[in-house]
Amino acid sequence: MHDIKEIRNDPKKFDQQLKKRNVNPLSSSILKIDAKRRKKIESLEILKASVNSLSKDFGRNKSLGKSINEKKFKEEIQEKKIKISKLEDESQKLETDLKTLLENIPNICSLDVPEGFGEEDNVEVYKWGGIKKMTFDPKQHFNVPAASDIDFKSAAKISGSRFSVLLGGIATLHRAISQFMIDKHIRDHELKEVSVPVLVKDNIMYGTGQLPKFSTESYKTSNGWWLIPTAEVPLTNLMANSIINYEELPIRLCAVTQCFRSEAGSAGKDTTGMLRQHQFEKVEMVTFSSPENSTKEHLRMTNCAENILKELELPFRKVELCSGDLGFSSKKTYDLEVWLPGQKKYREISSISNCGDFQSRRMNARYRQTPESKPVFLHTLNGSGLAVGRCLIAVIENNQTIDGKIEIPKCLSKYLFGAKYLNKEGNLE
Repeated sequence: MHDIKEIRNDPKKFDQQLKKRNVNPLSSSILKIDAKRRKKIESLEILKASVNSLSKDFGRNKSLGKSINEKKFKEEIQEKKIKISKLEDESQKLETDLKTLLENIPNICSLDVPEGFGEEDNVEVYKWGGIKKMTFDPKQHFNVPAASDIDFKSAAKISGSRFSVLLGGIATLHRAISQFMIDKHIRDHELKEVSVPVLVKDNIMYGTGQLPKFSTESYKTSNGWWLIPTAEVPLTNLMANSIINYEELPIRLCAVTQCFRSEAGSAGKDTTGMLRQHQFEKVEMVTFSSPENSTKEHLRMTNCAENILKELELPFRKVELCSGDLGFSSKKTYDLEVWLPGQKKYREISSISNCGDFQSRRMNARYRQTPESKPVFLHTLNGSGLAVGRCLIAVIENNQTIDGKIEIPKCLSKYLFGAKYLNKEGNLE
């Protein structure tokens, strides 16, 4: 959510910031509604003061025994109350119009975000890891013999397209990846593990920016709950309507959850395999920071995600998103893209964003510098650490062997009973 005071103070700057995100100027529309609303509120306050004054005069004259035209007084009060009611309705409508306009405008970019219109304008920061030279043509994950127990037919029978069932060794490998990630975060990265609900209320989805703009991209139950698209939603909202002490910052959290996305607008994209599904598991990181430290925390969080890929020895590249490719709530984002030999391309496996105070304004999440200080909005950050299913794909494709096995990364071996391979029958050995 944007601060209306900042827009009033410098509408030209606000429009320039929107232009960088390829959004048309909106300050004039916003300030027109705001001016009308403020004028209505001013008139409302004058009328209410007038009613109070009349009531006091009436009471004072009555107590002094003065002659009073009670009929005229009641008529005048009634007339003013009708005007007050009308003004209240009008100001409330303008308040709603202003809120609707503001809540659908994306966050502004950081000054150093590269300008651009889409994915093709993103900037590669660096690459890490050597791409293995295979003596055979690498297969995509769903064609590797050791991964044949990724069962799409059974999933389609149970739930439809874009779901998967994992059986035997591949299911154990998937679980091991998740366990390794969460252990790494709490042990080495000093994140606090949290177990959160995957069903949330409207205002919780609103707080992180999923509503109202992206309602078609998530699933809603018949009794009004939303299935979370990411654990960012419940984790970030833990601070909603709270004021915390400066000494508590930064607060660094992580959670592993199931996530649910309708994938609206992605028809025809990645329909084969388990790269883009309606249900998937993800380890999420969320940080609450003071404004002056959020840039440092953003880099730290990105490093946490990178460390996972490095330990798994998966080649990846770090990309800074351009202004036109930023997510709705983000002011600056780094994507990590892992190399998939079967596709012969890098694919996104993590997106790490600094949202500034955009989400905290929606949630009313604040902190105090000192006990006497005025509360200030927190900065919120979030990032995948990592998407478990996509990480499984990367492990399969980068570690496949010519005879159809999957070599187990060393860091996962202890979670897999010391196994070194998933053989072509899908069993650990």
